[in-house]
Amino acid sequence: MENKLTPQAQAIIQVLGVAETKGLRAGDYDGPLWNERVARIAALGSKPSPSDLDRFDLALTVSVLRYVSALHRGRVDPRRLRVDLNIDHNRYKLGEFVRSNLAKAPDVNTVFEQVECAYAGYRRTLIALKHYMDLAQQGEGEPLPAITKAVKPGGAYPGLNQLATRLQRLGDLSPADWHASGSTVYEGAVVEAIKNFQDRHGLTPNGIIDQLTYQNLVTPFSRRVVQLQLALERWRWLPRNLPGRMIAVNVPEFELRAYDDYRVAIDMRVIVGKAFPERRTPLFQDQMEYVIFRPYWNVPIRITRNEIIPDLKKKPGYMAKHAFEVVTRQDQVVAADISDSSVIARLRSGDLEIRQRPGAGNSLGLIKFVFPNDYDVYMHGTPEHALFSRADRAMSHGCVRVEDPVKLAAWVLQGNPAWTNEKIEAAMNATQSQRVNLPKSIPVLILYATAAVDESGEVGFFADIYGQDSKLEQELAKGYPYPL
Repeated sequence: MENKLTPQAQAIIQVLGVAETKGLRAGDYDGPLWNERVARIAALGSKPSPSDLDRFDLALTVSVLRYVSALHRGRVDPRRLRVDLNIDHNRYKLGEFVRSNLAKAPDVNTVFEQVECAYAGYRRTLIALKHYMDLAQQGEGEPLPAITKAVKPGGAYPGLNQLATRLQRLGDLSPADWHASGSTVYEGAVVEAIKNFQDRHGLTPNGIIDQLTYQNLVTPFSRRVVQLQLALERWRWLPRNLPGRMIAVNVPEFELRAYDDYRVAIDMRVIVGKAFPERRTPLFQDQMEYVIFRPYWNVPIRITRNEIIPDLKKKPGYMAKHAFEVVTRQDQVVAADISDSSVIARLRSGDLEIRQRPGAGNSLGLIKFVFPNDYDVYMHGTPEHALFSRADRAMSHGCVRVEDPVKLAAWVLQGNPAWTNEKIEAAMNATQSQRVNLPKSIPVLILYATAAVDESGEVGFFADIYGQDSKLEQELAKGYPYPL
């Protein structure tokens, strides 16, 4: 054998060397070592020994197997982070795949592309990663002066030129809208650029540079690169067989999107669970099966114990004010004296339960969307519409409150022509609860990504409200073999 690599081997080595462009680490696939290994083989004469070639071939094979696996299904099992996704079908018979597809491939890049996540959002995230890697390589630029108090439109900011330059690099300010000058007055196009920056970072888009906006402005580009890398890892966890019609909630973004043919049909704000571990919205996938108009709210026992029972003792008339009633486990209403200590004991034990009658004041609003699951989590409306105007919407007990339940109901019931908007409104204002089964169940994914790229290519970055980024970074830092 001559001391020449096949064209396929040369192309594979080039791919492994730029694994960072895929959000992976080249070092995991011996990226920095390949130039030296190739040079060593070339220096051994025209006929390297079989043992030298075997070692080279083994190292390349192991690296390729790792790379294909990471590219196809990620490096960390999402269940280690309590992300309950159906990932079993994402597995490849790696050895067979490499032998059959790479050994004599005319274009190895095409083969690698075939194993990657095919969703458009993943491709957009790769493009965003490349952009932020370029920004990081170029450097942070001149630092922005710290602020001691919020900078409001019309006020003075000594670092206005530096701010405008950074906003231009980030894509929030068009170069045509700003020309450097000696002015320090914060106004005009720069204010509008800050509003756009705030909007895509999950902040209130009011144009006021407060401490939270400032901290996001000065977040290093390298940190944004990490967020995009973690987002790519999560994209690879997704099942490959998701239909084009589905619902996805991104928890740290506080946003729901419904898709038709893999394109966003509707999107709306949501309220998710608080950051406390026992109140977080769980991350999982399931199937939405039915809608309930004018739902009852069966109060979870932890809320009964921790919130309602203490209020019962302090606030006379609390049950009547909130339209609560005591029921058995079979939802039979009982005339119980809630001042009776034995009744309180039965409520604490779960032998009796509290539920809230349907109506405009019901905590679930007038529509409930059900995807039966082990977490007892669902989507619903809410009478507290003002909460959707807040930037931080981690305020529920774990369920997902939707901003426009009527719009969502109309979308999920599209397959049933009898359910017009008028009929939906009538069901919401009827005197009885009504369950409506969907013509076809709809996949629901409750996901977590602190970096997301929308269909226009705009990149959003969000706070790590549940600490999931930190946990995933810790798992990835362990290196190969990644824990399963």
